[in-house]
Amino acid sequence: MAAVPPPEDFRCPISLEIMKDPVILPSGHTFDRVCIQRWLDAGNRTCPISKQPLPEHPSLIPNFALRSLISNFTQVSSPLPQPYSVDPQEVIRLLLSPSLKSPERVALLDQLTRVSKTDSRLLRILAESGAVSVVVKCIDSGEPVLQEKALHFLLNLSLDDDSKVGLVAEGIVGKVVFALRRGVGDSRAVAATVITSLAVVEVNKVAVGSYPEAIAALVNLLRIGNSRERKEATTALFMLSTFPDNRVRAIQCKAIPILIENANSGSERAIEVLNLLVKSKQGRDEMVRSSSILGILIGILSNGSCRAVQHALSILTSLCSHSQKMCFKASSFGVLDICVGFLDSEIDKIRRNANSLIQVLQENQR
Repeated sequence: MAAVPPPEDFRCPISLEIMKDPVILPSGHTFDRVCIQRWLDAGNRTCPISKQPLPEHPSLIPNFALRSLISNFTQVSSPLPQPYSVDPQEVIRLLLSPSLKSPERVALLDQLTRVSKTDSRLLRILAESGAVSVVVKCIDSGEPVLQEKALHFLLNLSLDDDSKVGLVAEGIVGKVVFALRRGVGDSRAVAATVITSLAVVEVNKVAVGSYPEAIAALVNLLRIGNSRERKEATTALFMLSTFPDNRVRAIQCKAIPILIENANSGSERAIEVLNLLVKSKQGRDEMVRSSSILGILIGILSNGSCRAVQHALSILTSLCSHSQKMCFKASSFGVLDICVGFLDSEIDKIRRNANSLIQVLQENQR
């Protein structure tokens, strides 16, 4: 089979050879490190392509995205094994360098984030190399763009199941909670998504949920956040609340009134979280005291999605089993007749949940 010619972008503009170590000049153009260093060592202080003036000591930022593409191309084109193309220690050195300016730091994190999205090997190498402790320092740097890029990078790392526990052990939860409370731009939403990703692992549900202010920060985001932030915070709260102790923490942080309000606004995930919190006695007690939850749940039974109806039926069954007063009110509002209508549903879970609620309501009438 004929060899595939490399894309022109893979060639250094100076040597016209495939680049081995592509780096970015402050002008934005990429060159092979050896070639551009030779150009600079000769006393040149302009970009070879744009002729833009360069500083006396211009930074050479590794173009990890391009380097990864070139590495993948050469692995496919050559039968010989290729060495891994990213040096994690070089990444750490650059991020720690006091001479690296903020835009360059942002560009470096952006490249790492884009490459690590599709390269699980890079994710593991960076997670094990000490890069995490360096990146987390960017979260409370006071620079919004840098904060957001750092969180996106940590999110990519957290998607690798083998890294989730290690990330928590590295101490990222405190920084993520900081971003939940004081982040700007998309940072708060991304921080909530990081929590969701970490909480996939059971041991992390315990560690994250018990961290001071973690659940409180999510509940606060539910209260004050925009649409995307509320959605991500609710999902994170759902993941954490699958662990029983975290349900109590969420209730103590006054999550239930906010979740009821969000459910009334059409949040299906809020109903799912309420269905977890109702498993706690404290949760049932607070929901029974709510003056609006019954009407909202009945509205969901009438107009909600199939998934929301399943959870609303389950919540009502728990509340009516817990409180005769709630059972009486539900019956007086016609919930029994609504449930009878669900017995013909094509969805097995709706039929079963409706049947359970009917039994509770009928037992209360005897």
